[in-house]
Amino acid sequence: MIDTIADWFRSTFGVGVDAENVGVLQMALRTLVVYIFTLIIVRLGSKRFLGKHSSFDVIVGIMMGSVMSRAINSQAPFVPTLAAGAMMIALHWLLGWIAVHTDWLGPLIKGEPVLLIRDGQLQREGMHKALLTTQDLMEALRLQGYADPDSVHLAYLERDGTVSVVPYRKTHP
Repeated sequence: MIDTIADWFRSTFGVGVDAENVGVLQMALRTLVVYIFTLIIVRLGSKRFLGKHSSFDVIVGIMMGSVMSRAINSQAPFVPTLAAGAMMIALHWLLGWIAVHTDWLGPLIKGEPVLLIRDGQLQREGMHKALLTTQDLMEALRLQGYADPDSVHLAYLERDGTVSVVPYRKTHP
């Protein structure tokens, strides 16, 4: 029984076949399995992975694409490649969990926000650190509805690469 299932699996997915001998149907079925498998492990492993991305998340996305594609085109063994993808998501989840529960790991793997504007004044040191020109910063402000830095109390380059703005509080009479 197990031998019959193993033989079916090998012939259906082209497991153990050289890359140039994998058929069109086998490649299509591999794509289907890898897609569904990757979707399941990403959804189970990291909800944040599908939202705004930090470099921590982008690296996993690039690596997942690279690793999982090898299972589709027979450049790597099928089942071990799926296991490698699952391990990558598990490691991503574990590092994220540790980062939430410690003060030191989060900034190390995700970075820290960089101060760009304080009380309407451009913070040149922060802009230099973030490799942002004045034109880049002004564009980010305009996209959020601010004409100039004078109306901004604080602005940061966040860990996901977006610029966040804290306006001055309006005083009420």
